[in-house]
Amino acid sequence: MCLIVFDYQPHSEQPFRLAANRDEFYRRPSQPAHRWKDAPTVLAGRDLEMGGTWMGLSASGQFAAVTNYREISPVPALHSRGRLTADFLIGEQSAKSYLRALSQRADEFAGFSLILGDSQGLYYFSNRAGEILKLRAGLYGLSNHLLNTPWPKLQKAKQDLAEAHNHTQLQTLLTNRQQPDDEALPDTGIGIEWERMLGSCFIQSEQYGTRTCSSLIIESNGTASLQERHFGPFGKSLKANHQQVNFSTPWTHDTCEHTD
Repeated sequence: MCLIVFDYQPHSEQPFRLAANRDEFYRRPSQPAHRWKDAPTVLAGRDLEMGGTWMGLSASGQFAAVTNYREISPVPALHSRGRLTADFLIGEQSAKSYLRALSQRADEFAGFSLILGDSQGLYYFSNRAGEILKLRAGLYGLSNHLLNTPWPKLQKAKQDLAEAHNHTQLQTLLTNRQQPDDEALPDTGIGIEWERMLGSCFIQSEQYGTRTCSSLIIESNGTASLQERHFGPFGKSLKANHQQVNFSTPWTHDTCEHTD
């Protein structure tokens, strides 16, 4: 993913609402969210180039999503970042245990930010920050930097998320094409033309753009509904996909600021 905003309210009737855009080159082959034949409990999209995923769920109550950390000259990595999410969803470790083990080999991956959730809590970890955070209730945003970095599109999406309570409203905020003023854009070293193109929530061009808009709602009874809308070059609408998972262990979390 390249844009994720989520409202985490672990003691409410709707513990988790999320809206996320996957931005990618259109030529890279992938599949929409589906039950994996080699891991039937997993519901996730799949990158057909490396076999991982950008976001997914499992019937046991796991959630995972990853974003790239924007870097001009990234160090060559041993593994694809899509394995970070896939391995968690396929495996049996808790989110906390998985992240503790991952933190010992996080330099094997290019820069990333990872959000993992299960019945024990919701966690954030980036190998460009190094600290495992167990998240409190609240509204959060993540793009191609650290959690809650105040990029204009992220601030706008978080503002809209506060008023979005169903899939239609969540999907609407993801297709916002509003461009920030140049002086508000971050300077990540990619040049002003790219900063402009990547500055809106929804990205569109001939070769690269928002390919999937995903909205996820997890209910207190363990029902998780996922809706996707898919797009082609220049933002052409392609199709929609709706899936549902019933968690065997519902999310009923206690929260704190961080874990060691």
